[in-house]
Amino acid sequence: MILYKGKVFDNDKQEQLISSLREEMFLTLQKNDRPSYLEVIDACDKLYKRVINHEFDGVVLPLLSSLNIPYSFLDRYARHFSKDELLKKIDIELGELKEGVLPLNENNLRFYEPLGILFHIAAGNVDLLPAYSVIEGLLVGNINILKLPTGDKGLSILLLRELIKEQPKLTDYIYVFDVPSTEIETVKKLSSYADATIIWGGDKAQKAARQFVDIRSSIISWGHKISFSYVDLKVKDDELEALCHSICSSNQLLCSSTQGIYVNTDSVDDLHTLAGRLLPIFYKVSRTTKTLPLTMKAKNSILVYNEKLEGNANNVYSKGGVSIIVKDDQELELSFLYQNLWIKALKSDDIIKVLKPYKNLLQTVSINSNIKSKKTIINYLARAGVTRITALGDNSRIISGESHDGEYPLRRYLRIVESIK
Repeated sequence: MILYKGKVFDNDKQEQLISSLREEMFLTLQKNDRPSYLEVIDACDKLYKRVINHEFDGVVLPLLSSLNIPYSFLDRYARHFSKDELLKKIDIELGELKEGVLPLNENNLRFYEPLGILFHIAAGNVDLLPAYSVIEGLLVGNINILKLPTGDKGLSILLLRELIKEQPKLTDYIYVFDVPSTEIETVKKLSSYADATIIWGGDKAQKAARQFVDIRSSIISWGHKISFSYVDLKVKDDELEALCHSICSSNQLLCSSTQGIYVNTDSVDDLHTLAGRLLPIFYKVSRTTKTLPLTMKAKNSILVYNEKLEGNANNVYSKGGVSIIVKDDQELELSFLYQNLWIKALKSDDIIKVLKPYKNLLQTVSINSNIKSKKTIINYLARAGVTRITALGDNSRIISGESHDGEYPLRRYLRIVESIK
Protein backbone atom coordinates (compact mmCIF):
# COMPACT_ATOMS: atom_id res chain seq x y z
CA MET A 1 0.00 0.00 0.00
CA ILE A 2 1.05 3.58 -0.73
CA LEU A 3 0.04 6.81 1.02
CA TYR A 4 0.42 9.79 -1.32
CA LYS A 5 -1.04 13.23 -0.66
CA GLY A 6 -3.47 11.77 1.86
CA LYS A 7 -4.80 9.03 -0.41
CA VAL A 8 -4.10 5.29 -0.35
CA PHE A 9 -3.01 3.58 -3.58
CA ASP A 10 -2.12 0.02 -4.54
CA ASN A 11 1.55 -0.78 -5.06
CA ASP A 12 1.12 -1.00 -8.84
CA LYS A 13 0.91 2.82 -8.86
CA GLN A 14 4.36 3.12 -7.27
CA GLU A 15 6.40 4.00 -10.37
CA GLN A 16 3.86 6.56 -11.55
CA LEU A 17 3.63 8.28 -8.18
CA ILE A 18 7.37 8.34 -7.54
CA SER A 19 7.92 9.94 -10.96
CA SER A 20 5.96 13.01 -9.85
CA LEU A 21 7.08 13.02 -6.20
CA ARG A 22 10.13 15.24 -6.52
CA GLU A 23 8.26 18.01 -8.30
CA GLU A 24 5.40 17.81 -5.78
CA MET A 25 7.81 18.18 -2.86
CA PHE A 26 9.67 21.10 -4.43
CA LEU A 27 6.36 22.90 -4.94
CA THR A 28 5.53 22.31 -1.28
CA LEU A 29 8.87 23.78 -0.20
CA GLN A 30 8.27 26.80 -2.42
CA LYS A 31 4.78 27.42 -0.97
CA ASN A 32 6.24 27.43 2.56
CA ASP A 33 2.85 26.77 4.13
CA ARG A 34 4.14 24.16 6.52
CA PRO A 35 2.14 23.36 9.67
CA SER A 36 3.50 24.68 12.96
CA TYR A 37 4.65 22.28 15.63
CA LEU A 38 1.54 23.21 17.62
CA GLU A 39 -0.69 22.12 14.72
CA VAL A 40 1.22 18.85 14.42
CA ILE A 41 0.97 18.23 18.16
CA ASP A 42 -2.76 18.97 18.20
CA ALA A 43 -3.35 16.41 15.43
CA CYS A 44 -1.18 13.83 17.21
CA ASP A 45 -3.03 14.32 20.49
CA LYS A 46 -6.41 13.80 18.82
CA LEU A 47 -5.10 10.61 17.21
CA TYR A 48 -3.62 9.42 20.52
CA LYS A 49 -7.00 9.83 22.23
CA ARG A 50 -8.68 7.82 19.49
CA VAL A 51 -6.11 5.02 19.91
CA ILE A 52 -6.53 4.76 23.70
CA ASN A 53 -10.31 4.89 23.26
CA HIS A 54 -9.96 1.63 21.27
CA GLU A 55 -11.05 3.07 17.92
CA PHE A 56 -8.35 1.08 16.12
CA ASP A 57 -8.62 -2.17 18.07
CA GLY A 58 -9.67 -4.02 14.92
CA VAL A 59 -6.12 -3.59 13.61
CA VAL A 60 -4.20 -3.26 16.86
CA LEU A 61 -5.47 -6.26 18.86
CA PRO A 62 -4.74 -8.96 16.21
CA LEU A 63 -1.31 -7.42 15.72
CA LEU A 64 -0.52 -7.51 19.44
CA SER A 65 -1.86 -11.05 19.68
CA SER A 66 0.33 -12.26 16.81
CA LEU A 67 3.40 -10.85 18.58
CA ASN A 68 2.36 -12.02 22.07
CA ILE A 69 2.52 -8.42 23.31
CA PRO A 70 0.13 -7.20 26.04
CA TYR A 71 -2.10 -4.17 25.39
CA SER A 72 -0.36 -2.27 28.20
CA PHE A 73 2.78 -2.31 26.07
CA LEU A 74 1.00 -0.44 23.26
CA ASP A 75 -0.61 1.98 25.70
CA ARG A 76 2.81 2.86 27.11
CA TYR A 77 4.28 3.62 23.70
CA ALA A 78 1.18 5.40 22.39
CA ARG A 79 1.73 8.07 25.03
CA HIS A 80 4.57 9.34 22.86
CA PHE A 81 1.86 10.83 20.63
CA SER A 82 0.10 12.78 23.40
CA LYS A 83 0.11 16.58 23.68
CA ASP A 84 1.88 16.66 27.04
CA GLU A 85 4.67 14.36 25.87
CA LEU A 86 5.26 16.17 22.58
CA LEU A 87 5.22 19.66 24.12
CA LYS A 88 7.82 18.55 26.65
CA LYS A 89 9.87 17.07 23.80
CA ILE A 90 9.78 20.42 21.98
CA ASP A 91 10.79 22.33 25.11
CA ILE A 92 13.75 20.08 25.86
CA GLU A 93 15.03 19.44 22.34
CA LEU A 94 14.50 22.85 20.77
CA GLY A 95 14.75 25.14 23.80
CA GLU A 96 14.70 28.81 22.83
CA LEU A 97 14.77 27.87 19.12
CA LYS A 98 11.08 27.04 19.33
CA GLU A 99 10.37 30.77 19.66
CA GLY A 100 11.32 31.31 16.03
CA VAL A 101 13.62 34.22 15.20
CA LEU A 102 16.28 35.08 17.80
CA PRO A 103 18.68 38.02 17.80
CA LEU A 104 22.35 37.17 17.21
CA ASN A 105 23.56 40.78 17.54
CA GLU A 106 22.27 44.21 16.53
CA ASN A 107 22.57 43.44 12.81
CA ASN A 108 22.00 39.70 12.60
CA LEU A 109 19.44 37.14 13.63
CA ARG A 110 19.16 33.38 14.01
CA PHE A 111 16.33 30.92 13.27
CA TYR A 112 15.93 27.25 12.45
CA GLU A 113 14.83 25.66 9.22
CA PRO A 114 13.97 22.00 8.69
CA LEU A 115 16.53 20.01 6.74
CA GLY A 116 13.79 19.91 4.07
CA ILE A 117 13.04 16.34 3.00
CA LEU A 118 13.65 13.25 5.14
CA PHE A 119 13.63 9.66 3.88
CA HIS A 120 12.87 7.28 6.76
CA ILE A 121 13.90 3.62 6.50
CA ALA A 122 12.19 2.17 9.55
CA ALA A 123 12.89 -1.00 11.51
CA GLY A 124 10.04 -3.39 12.24
CA ASN A 125 10.67 -4.30 15.89
CA VAL A 126 8.25 -1.67 17.28
CA ASP A 127 5.05 -1.19 15.31
CA LEU A 128 4.56 2.45 16.27
CA LEU A 129 8.14 3.36 15.36
CA PRO A 130 7.66 4.13 11.63
CA ALA A 131 4.82 6.57 12.33
CA TYR A 132 6.65 8.13 15.25
CA SER A 133 9.79 8.65 13.16
CA VAL A 134 7.69 10.59 10.65
CA ILE A 135 6.13 12.66 13.42
CA GLU A 136 9.56 13.69 14.69
CA GLY A 137 10.30 14.95 11.19
CA LEU A 138 6.99 16.82 11.06
CA LEU A 139 7.57 18.57 14.39
CA VAL A 140 10.34 20.69 12.86
CA GLY A 141 8.62 21.12 9.49
CA ASN A 142 10.17 18.47 7.24
CA ILE A 143 8.55 16.70 4.33
CA ASN A 144 8.73 12.97 5.12
CA ILE A 145 9.04 9.92 2.88
CA LEU A 146 8.63 6.63 4.74
CA LYS A 147 9.79 3.26 3.45
CA LEU A 148 7.72 0.69 5.30
CA PRO A 149 9.57 -2.10 7.10
CA THR A 150 9.15 -5.66 5.89
CA GLY A 151 6.12 -7.24 7.51
CA ASP A 152 4.32 -3.99 8.29
CA LYS A 153 0.71 -4.93 9.00
CA GLY A 154 -0.85 -1.67 7.82
CA LEU A 155 -0.74 0.18 11.15
CA SER A 156 1.70 2.84 9.89
CA ILE A 157 -0.40 3.88 6.89
CA LEU A 158 -3.56 3.76 8.99
CA LEU A 159 -2.15 6.08 11.66
CA LEU A 160 -0.55 8.52 9.23
CA ARG A 161 -3.65 8.70 7.04
CA GLU A 162 -5.79 9.45 10.10
CA LEU A 163 -3.22 12.05 11.21
CA ILE A 164 -3.68 13.84 7.89
CA LYS A 165 -7.46 13.79 8.42
CA GLU A 166 -6.94 15.49 11.77
CA GLN A 167 -4.72 18.16 10.18
CA PRO A 168 -5.14 18.47 6.38
CA LYS A 169 -2.05 20.72 6.16
CA LEU A 170 -0.01 17.53 6.59
CA THR A 171 -1.19 16.18 3.22
CA ASP A 172 1.89 17.45 1.41
CA TYR A 173 4.29 16.46 4.17
CA ILE A 174 3.73 12.68 4.40
CA TYR A 175 4.46 10.06 1.74
CA VAL A 176 4.60 6.30 2.43
CA PHE A 177 5.85 3.62 0.05
CA ASP A 178 5.94 -0.16 0.50
CA VAL A 179 9.22 -0.63 -1.35
CA PRO A 180 11.12 -3.90 -0.76
CA SER A 181 14.77 -3.42 0.14
CA THR A 182 15.63 -5.55 -2.89
CA GLU A 183 14.39 -2.75 -5.19
CA ILE A 184 17.71 -0.95 -4.87
CA GLU A 185 17.19 1.54 -7.71
CA THR A 186 13.86 2.71 -6.29
CA VAL A 187 15.35 3.09 -2.81
CA LYS A 188 18.27 5.03 -4.32
CA LYS A 189 15.88 7.35 -6.13
CA LEU A 190 13.86 8.10 -2.99
CA SER A 191 17.05 8.68 -1.02
CA SER A 192 18.36 11.04 -3.72
CA TYR A 193 15.30 13.27 -3.20
CA ALA A 194 16.06 13.68 0.51
CA ASP A 195 18.30 16.04 2.42
CA ALA A 196 18.88 13.22 4.90
CA THR A 197 18.13 9.51 5.06
CA ILE A 198 17.08 8.26 8.50
CA ILE A 199 18.22 4.67 9.05
CA TRP A 200 16.73 2.53 11.81
CA GLY A 201 18.36 -0.88 12.05
CA GLY A 202 21.40 -3.02 12.65
CA ASP A 203 24.86 -3.11 11.13
CA LYS A 204 23.65 -4.62 7.85
CA ALA A 205 21.07 -1.86 7.38
CA GLN A 206 23.64 0.83 8.20
CA LYS A 207 26.21 -0.67 5.82
CA ALA A 208 23.66 -1.03 3.02
CA ALA A 209 22.58 2.59 3.43
CA ARG A 210 26.07 3.81 2.66
CA GLN A 211 25.86 2.02 -0.68
CA PHE A 212 22.71 3.76 -1.93
CA VAL A 213 22.52 7.15 -0.18
CA ASP A 214 23.41 9.98 -2.54
CA ILE A 215 26.76 11.59 -1.72
CA ARG A 216 25.00 14.98 -1.57
CA SER A 217 22.65 13.72 1.14
CA SER A 218 23.47 12.95 4.76
CA ILE A 219 22.80 9.79 6.78
CA ILE A 220 21.28 9.98 10.24
CA SER A 221 21.65 6.60 11.92
CA TRP A 222 19.63 5.18 14.77
CA GLY A 223 21.48 1.90 14.86
CA HIS A 224 20.96 -1.43 16.54
CA LYS A 225 21.83 -1.35 20.25
CA ILE A 226 22.49 -4.00 22.88
CA SER A 227 21.42 -3.51 26.49
CA PHE A 228 22.08 -5.52 29.64
CA SER A 229 21.96 -5.50 33.42
CA TYR A 230 24.83 -5.06 35.86
CA VAL A 231 24.47 -6.36 39.42
CA ASP A 232 26.32 -7.65 42.44
CA LEU A 233 25.20 -10.44 44.75
CA LYS A 234 23.39 -7.94 46.99
CA VAL A 235 20.64 -7.74 44.36
CA LYS A 236 17.22 -8.40 45.90
CA ASP A 237 14.72 -11.00 44.71
CA ASP A 238 12.05 -8.37 44.06
CA GLU A 239 14.49 -6.55 41.76
CA LEU A 240 15.20 -9.78 39.88
CA GLU A 241 11.46 -10.30 39.54
CA ALA A 242 11.05 -6.78 38.12
CA LEU A 243 13.83 -7.54 35.65
CA CYS A 244 12.09 -10.75 34.57
CA HIS A 245 8.82 -8.90 34.01
CA SER A 246 10.65 -6.45 31.73
CA ILE A 247 12.26 -9.32 29.81
CA CYS A 248 9.06 -11.30 29.41
CA SER A 249 6.90 -8.33 28.39
CA SER A 250 9.22 -7.37 25.53
CA ASN A 251 10.66 -10.82 24.77
CA GLN A 252 13.96 -8.92 24.48
CA LEU A 253 13.06 -7.51 21.06
CA LEU A 254 13.72 -3.87 21.97
CA CYS A 255 17.10 -2.16 21.85
CA SER A 256 16.61 -1.38 25.55
CA SER A 257 15.84 -4.98 26.55
CA THR A 258 18.25 -6.83 28.81
CA GLN A 259 20.11 -9.51 26.85
CA GLY A 260 22.23 -10.71 29.73
CA ILE A 261 23.63 -9.89 33.15
CA TYR A 262 27.15 -8.88 34.01
CA VAL A 263 28.00 -9.55 37.67
CA ASN A 264 30.54 -7.51 39.62
CA THR A 265 32.69 -10.50 40.51
CA ASP A 266 35.54 -12.65 39.27
CA SER A 267 34.11 -15.82 40.81
CA VAL A 268 32.40 -18.43 38.62
CA ASP A 269 30.68 -19.75 41.75
CA ASP A 270 28.99 -16.34 42.17
CA LEU A 271 27.58 -16.61 38.65
CA HIS A 272 26.07 -20.02 39.40
CA THR A 273 24.68 -18.72 42.70
CA LEU A 274 22.88 -15.91 40.88
CA ALA A 275 21.63 -18.23 38.12
CA GLY A 276 20.22 -20.60 40.73
CA ARG A 277 18.39 -17.74 42.45
CA LEU A 278 17.11 -16.28 39.21
CA LEU A 279 15.73 -19.38 37.45
CA PRO A 280 12.65 -20.01 39.67
CA ILE A 281 11.80 -16.30 39.58
CA PHE A 282 12.21 -16.20 35.80
CA TYR A 283 10.03 -19.29 35.37
CA LYS A 284 7.29 -17.93 37.64
CA VAL A 285 7.12 -14.59 35.80
CA SER A 286 7.09 -16.30 32.40
CA ARG A 287 4.18 -18.50 33.49
CA THR A 288 2.32 -15.44 34.75
CA THR A 289 2.82 -13.20 31.71
CA LYS A 290 2.26 -15.94 29.10
CA THR A 291 4.07 -13.97 26.40
CA LEU A 292 6.44 -16.68 25.13
CA PRO A 293 5.33 -17.88 21.67
CA LEU A 294 5.36 -21.67 21.29
CA THR A 295 7.50 -21.45 18.15
CA MET A 296 10.18 -19.44 19.96
CA LYS A 297 9.97 -21.74 22.96
CA ALA A 298 10.70 -24.67 20.66
CA LYS A 299 13.54 -22.84 18.90
CA ASN A 300 15.22 -21.91 22.17
CA SER A 301 14.85 -25.47 23.44
CA ILE A 302 16.92 -26.63 20.49
CA LEU A 303 19.54 -23.91 21.01
CA VAL A 304 19.81 -24.71 24.72
CA TYR A 305 20.06 -28.44 23.93
CA ASN A 306 22.93 -27.66 21.54
CA GLU A 307 24.68 -25.75 24.35
CA LYS A 308 24.47 -28.86 26.47
CA LEU A 309 25.77 -31.07 23.65
CA GLU A 310 28.77 -28.76 23.31
CA GLY A 311 29.79 -29.61 26.84
CA ASN A 312 28.12 -26.73 28.66
CA ALA A 313 25.42 -28.73 30.43
CA ASN A 314 26.61 -27.64 33.87
CA ASN A 315 26.34 -23.98 32.80
CA VAL A 316 22.75 -24.17 31.53
CA TYR A 317 19.77 -23.44 33.75
CA SER A 318 16.41 -23.99 32.07
CA LYS A 319 12.80 -24.62 32.97
CA GLY A 320 9.50 -24.31 31.11
CA GLY A 321 10.95 -22.41 28.15
CA VAL A 322 13.08 -19.87 30.03
CA SER A 323 16.82 -20.37 30.15
CA ILE A 324 20.00 -18.91 31.63
CA ILE A 325 23.50 -19.71 30.41
CA VAL A 326 26.55 -19.02 32.56
CA LYS A 327 29.47 -18.04 30.31
CA ASP A 328 33.17 -17.62 30.95
CA ASP A 329 33.80 -14.80 28.41
CA GLN A 330 33.00 -11.09 28.66
CA GLU A 331 31.70 -10.46 25.14
CA LEU A 332 28.70 -8.15 24.82
CA GLU A 333 26.29 -10.13 22.66
CA LEU A 334 22.67 -10.81 21.91
CA SER A 335 21.01 -13.61 23.81
CA PHE A 336 18.86 -16.22 22.07
CA LEU A 337 16.00 -13.72 22.74
CA TYR A 338 12.53 -14.79 23.85
CA GLN A 339 13.32 -15.25 27.55
CA ASN A 340 16.92 -16.42 27.44
CA LEU A 341 19.73 -14.71 29.38
CA TRP A 342 23.48 -15.04 29.63
CA ILE A 343 25.37 -14.33 32.88
CA LYS A 344 29.03 -13.25 32.81
CA ALA A 345 31.59 -11.91 35.26
CA LEU A 346 32.78 -8.31 34.95
CA LYS A 347 34.60 -6.57 37.78
CA SER A 348 33.74 -2.88 38.05
CA ASP A 349 37.35 -1.83 37.44
CA ASP A 350 37.20 -3.59 34.05
CA ILE A 351 33.95 -1.98 32.85
CA ILE A 352 35.58 0.62 30.61
CA LYS A 353 38.24 -1.75 29.24
CA VAL A 354 35.67 -4.43 28.35
CA LEU A 355 32.75 -2.28 27.16
CA LYS A 356 34.41 0.69 25.41
CA PRO A 357 35.09 -1.34 22.23
CA TYR A 358 31.29 -1.73 21.92
CA LYS A 359 30.70 2.04 22.21
CA ASN A 360 28.39 2.24 19.17
CA LEU A 361 26.26 -0.66 20.41
CA LEU A 362 25.73 0.42 24.02
CA GLN A 363 22.41 1.84 25.13
CA THR A 364 20.68 0.84 28.39
CA VAL A 365 22.05 -0.76 31.54
CA SER A 366 19.89 -1.54 34.56
CA ILE A 367 21.53 -1.94 37.97
CA ASN A 368 20.39 -3.01 41.44
CA SER A 369 19.58 -0.17 43.82
CA ASN A 370 21.96 -1.24 46.59
CA ILE A 371 24.92 -2.11 44.39
CA LYS A 372 28.26 -1.38 46.05
CA SER A 373 30.08 1.77 44.81
CA LYS A 374 26.97 2.79 42.86
CA LYS A 375 28.17 6.26 41.80
CA THR A 376 31.51 4.91 40.63
CA ILE A 377 29.83 2.18 38.58
CA ILE A 378 27.43 4.69 37.00
CA ASN A 379 30.39 6.87 36.03
CA TYR A 380 32.30 3.91 34.55
CA LEU A 381 29.25 2.85 32.50
CA ALA A 382 28.72 6.39 31.22
CA ARG A 383 32.38 6.75 30.25
CA ALA A 384 32.26 3.43 28.42
CA GLY A 385 29.44 4.80 26.22
CA VAL A 386 26.17 3.79 27.93
CA THR A 387 23.43 6.40 27.42
CA ARG A 388 20.69 5.16 29.82
CA ILE A 389 21.19 3.76 33.33
CA THR A 390 18.02 2.57 35.06
CA ALA A 391 16.75 0.45 37.91
CA LEU A 392 16.32 -3.27 37.29
CA GLY A 393 13.06 -3.81 35.44
CA ASP A 394 13.09 -0.29 34.01
CA ASN A 395 15.16 -0.98 30.90
CA SER A 396 12.26 -0.11 28.62
CA ARG A 397 10.61 2.51 30.79
CA ILE A 398 9.66 5.80 29.15
CA ILE A 399 10.26 9.22 30.71
CA SER A 400 9.08 12.43 29.06
CA GLY A 401 11.93 14.28 27.42
CA GLU A 402 14.37 11.38 27.23
CA SER A 403 17.05 11.52 24.57
CA HIS A 404 17.28 8.84 21.92
CA ASP A 405 20.58 6.95 22.24
CA GLY A 406 22.05 10.04 23.91
CA GLU A 407 20.97 12.50 21.23
CA TYR A 408 17.98 14.74 20.49
CA PRO A 409 16.38 13.78 17.14
CA LEU A 410 14.70 17.14 16.54
CA ARG A 411 18.09 18.88 16.67
CA ARG A 412 19.41 16.47 14.05
CA TYR A 413 16.43 17.10 11.74
CA LEU A 414 16.94 20.87 11.45
CA ARG A 415 19.64 23.38 10.63
CA ILE A 416 20.44 26.77 12.11
CA VAL A 417 20.24 29.74 9.73
CA GLU A 418 21.99 33.01 10.59
CA SER A 419 21.07 36.05 8.55
CA ILE A 420 21.32 39.80 8.39
CA LYS A 421 18.20 41.63 9.50
